Amino acid sequence: MTEDRRYRIDVSVTPRYLSAQSEPEQNRYAFAYTVTIENTGEVAAQLLARHWIITDGDGKVQEVRGAGVIGEQPLIAPGERHVYTSGTLLATPVGSMQGSYEMRAEDGHAFTAPIAPFRLAAPGALH
Repeated sequence: MTEDRRYRIDVSVTPRYLSAQSEPEQNRYAFAYTVTIENTGEVAAQLLARHWIITDGDGKVQEVRGAGVIGEQPLIAPGERHVYTSGTLLATPVGSMQGSYEMRAEDGHAFTAPIAPFRLAAPGALH
């Protein structure tokens, strides 16, 4: 199956540890992540829904599904990008996230934009 170049969304994520919002003695580790969603295809596409798979250091998995991102369902034109920041809490100092966005192109074509796995880690948690 050949990938259709008309429908291409690139997703990159930059995570950071939020020490001021974390309470390690309570097994509460806060992380923010900034997501850049870039339309590298040829057709404008709207982000309809998100699906995150969040795994902590003990292997506990939490799935999050919902409409849009931070209350928005942005329409992203070819060559443009949408950037937002969100956050998550883990019970361990290390974990990972991955997922996907459900997209619909202006021509009605529905497709999925994958979000590659990325690591969440408190400073000093990885040796």
